[in-house]
Amino acid sequence: MSKDIREILKNNVENTERLSTNHRQRFQQKLLDELHATPSTKKTYQWLYIAASIVLLVSLGIQLYPTNTVAPITELPKETQNQISLGAISPELKTVEDYYVNTINYELSQLELTDDNKELFDGYLTKLGELTKEYKSLTEELNTKGINDDTINALIGNLQLRLQLLKRMQKQLQEFKNPTQNDIQTI
Repeated sequence: MSKDIREILKNNVENTERLSTNHRQRFQQKLLDELHATPSTKKTYQWLYIAASIVLLVSLGIQLYPTNTVAPITELPKETQNQISLGAISPELKTVEDYYVNTINYELSQLELTDDNKELFDGYLTKLGELTKEYKSLTEELNTKGINDDTINALIGNLQLRLQLLKRMQKQLQEFKNPTQNDIQTI
């Protein structure tokens, strides 16, 4: 039943289809034309890759470029962590203290220190340092004398003064930066 294909091909040797006489030459010509054809001109976007790389490098450079900003006030030293602070008295006072400390840190981070405004900046930072020392002494007083309304009000007042001082410094730095706008507003 099954037949061997070799025997079928041997028996059926007759090949009725004949190739044209110049078939081989036409085939070789098509093959040569196909192999040696000029490549199609593809649009290269090499310049676009270079431009994208430059934009990426510039944006990374801007992002990582160091700026002269003041470091925010961090947590209190370890020796004062075991002491009673304004936030340890009640949750409401902790909220008030956190609000002022976070706002002060935010305002400090927004200031830009340049060579032109360094003297003004140093003057305000000296005043802020004095207020911070006073805040620490008030905290020590809170621990030694105990909790009383006068000390709590003094601590809150100190935080308010520091924030007002920063706002005033920010306003003066803005005026220092744009003196022509101030002259126009005074007229």
